[in-house]
Amino acid sequence: MHRDTLKALSAQLAARKVSSVELTTHFLDRIERAQPVLNAFITVDREKSLVQARAADARIAKGDVAPLTGIPVAHKDLFCAKGWRTTSGSKILSNFVSPYDAHVIEQFDRAGAVILGKANMDEFAMGSSCENSAYGCVRNPWDTNAVPGGSSGGSAAAVAARIAPAATATDTGGSIRQPASFTGVSGLRPTYGRVSRFGMVAFASSLDQAGCIAKSAEDLAMLLDVMASYDPRDSTCLDHPKDDYVGGLARGVKGLRIGLPKEYFTKDVARDVTDPILAAVEEYKKLGATVVDVSLPNQGLSVPVYYVLAPAEASSNLSRFDGVRYGHRAEKYTDLMDLYKKSRAEGFGPEVKRRIMIGTYVLSHGYYDAYYLQAQKIRRLIARDFTEAFAKCDVIMGPAAPTVAYDIGSKVTDPVQMYLDDLYTIPINLAGLPGMSIPCGFGNKGRPVGLQIVGNYFDEARMLAVAHAFQQATDWHQREPKGAA
Repeated sequence: MHRDTLKALSAQLAARKVSSVELTTHFLDRIERAQPVLNAFITVDREKSLVQARAADARIAKGDVAPLTGIPVAHKDLFCAKGWRTTSGSKILSNFVSPYDAHVIEQFDRAGAVILGKANMDEFAMGSSCENSAYGCVRNPWDTNAVPGGSSGGSAAAVAARIAPAATATDTGGSIRQPASFTGVSGLRPTYGRVSRFGMVAFASSLDQAGCIAKSAEDLAMLLDVMASYDPRDSTCLDHPKDDYVGGLARGVKGLRIGLPKEYFTKDVARDVTDPILAAVEEYKKLGATVVDVSLPNQGLSVPVYYVLAPAEASSNLSRFDGVRYGHRAEKYTDLMDLYKKSRAEGFGPEVKRRIMIGTYVLSHGYYDAYYLQAQKIRRLIARDFTEAFAKCDVIMGPAAPTVAYDIGSKVTDPVQMYLDDLYTIPINLAGLPGMSIPCGFGNKGRPVGLQIVGNYFDEARMLAVAHAFQQATDWHQREPKGAA
């Protein structure tokens, strides 16, 4: 069952060939075996999951069946789920049990899906390797000496190891696409505002976007169909008509114009990544697509812009975790200021502290105009580059990351080098565009390579169809690591 697509699992559940309790138990058993090695989950509660599975079986027995009814889904621990511990990968929220559901959780609950557990992640989604979790590093199922990518590394590792059929994730600077690339699975970041952020613990509010990770584009289409809806509780959620993501998969790519930015194919990209990407583009040509050259001249500025804007927003969003209103409280303190200092010093990890300090600095008097305001102006230029590129093409393709997954610990002492790994994903977040990564081959040490597909605003249906066409012609998405569970 763990190799079946969501469509196949849905059909088996509807036909009563398997119950949701049996399916959920199957995956819980696989998690139990894999968890000591992969550490893909922060919280697993067998009884809570089985209660939901029994409710799903009762719903199916009444004939009230939706495509995801009875299917267990892992949720990134950034989404609040009622009655479940929600830590955001941080010690400061180690005892927080959410009293309410995030919008995304509500949508899956309405569809009858089962919460399989809360997936591990970099603390407050800050990181590109999943080494920054207060609950330990996540390991890549393809090579347990390698990182799975971040911050949604737990979600990606769980799907890659086939210990979860699908997972939710979030993407602030590439946190869905980069781990999807590193672990050989398919990951989708929708257009900013396509999915509500209500109940999603905030990192950088103008960049954060909920999305999903699964084995294939077809599975992603089923997940997005559940997640995408207007929610007035999130003022940035847009009331935009939802496309038929599943029904549109078969539209094919004949006549598709693929834009290849010259900035995506430089010496900064490893050869073992470039070759599979270009081979995938050749496959698209065989399917009827054409290639056009485009340029994103301001892409090189995206990383410094991101690391001004994102920390600025993080320093504001995380100010609420002070030991008084929210979060861990120090046991010993002398006065109120000492309480604040000790609670935050004990609760936050090093990467979060680094970004809070950067963000506070760039927002401080005398530096706001020099850093924050300038970064916002350059952000407009980066978005304009994409607008001009999409006048010439339908989708843009390139690498999701400049390298394959690297060894655990190899970049922890050089955060700037780790930030540069997001060079090809961050511009999409700054522009608010949708993007996805699908597996297209293997590089050094047999580690997966991801093809990034970028679409125009609200063009998720086209992106999914483009990815689906490739996955109908190749089998990279069906490859799986051995012996993970």
